Amino acid sequence: MSETTHDGGIAVSAPPSPDEGLPAAQLAAKYGLTVSGARPSLREYVRQLWGRRHFILAFSQAKLTAQYSQARLGQLWQVATPLLNAAVYFFIFGLLLGARRGIPHDIYVPFLVTGVFVFTFTQSSVLAGVRAISGNLGLVRALHFPRASLPISFALQQLQQLLFSMIVLVVIMVAFGSLPDLSWLLVVPALLLQFVFNTGLALLFARMGSKTPDLAQLMPFVLRTWMYASGVMFSIPAMLADKDVPSWVSDVLQWNPAAIYMDLVRFAMIDGYGSSYLPPHVWAFAAGWALLAGVFGFVYFWKAEERYGRG
Repeated sequence: MSETTHDGGIAVSAPPSPDEGLPAAQLAAKYGLTVSGARPSLREYVRQLWGRRHFILAFSQAKLTAQYSQARLGQLWQVATPLLNAAVYFFIFGLLLGARRGIPHDIYVPFLVTGVFVFTFTQSSVLAGVRAISGNLGLVRALHFPRASLPISFALQQLQQLLFSMIVLVVIMVAFGSLPDLSWLLVVPALLLQFVFNTGLALLFARMGSKTPDLAQLMPFVLRTWMYASGVMFSIPAMLADKDVPSWVSDVLQWNPAAIYMDLVRFAMIDGYGSSYLPPHVWAFAAGWALLAGVFGFVYFWKAEERYGRG
């Protein structure tokens, strides 16, 4: 294409670009460009997470080490905190309020300590999950990685903390006459199912907390209510036996996931805490809650992958 200039010369202009007039989306597709931080497919997302498995483990261990680094007793607080809570609950509920009803006195302390340790596992996973994204915005905005790595690593951190507590729990069991038995092996599948359940909740609340940071202030009250309704300090059927409430209320409370996982660990480790204390189909409910929370929490979190750390 050419034109005559004012001095009589011929100027040749560049031919029009073949990209001229193309919408931005078509232009990006033509040259293989993709949106930065775009959400991958669910299959690809799982593959990316598996590729970051070493980071997830290392991050959880680093957080666990740093959690009590400023305290004089250091990592001992991992065990001391739930033990002190159990001591307070024993004084208030066991001695003053008579919450030992329906439970033999010689197994009430193992019953209570097990409940506190196991519920704390879920409670801490949820609280850590709420802050997983909002509390690590610098990391989220600086590096590209599957964001689910954060709530999963926090749930893994709480599992490691629980394993430290289990050492003390074993000592308490033996001190109160519950000696190691083959039934103790049931603790492994019970805690694995609870870990999957906790991870699902951590993912669920991580997405909610990323947009509503005030949720972190509300959750302690919600979790405390959940704890009181889950039979941490008392036997649900025994406590409601003489109350004027429908029988289904007791069933619903026993089938709530926190009560399910506590009862499974108690059944596995405490001599005298037999199957009569468990609701029917307890293992099916434990697996069902883990599957429901794990799958729903993971998919719900993945759906908002490209929005974390923005705005």
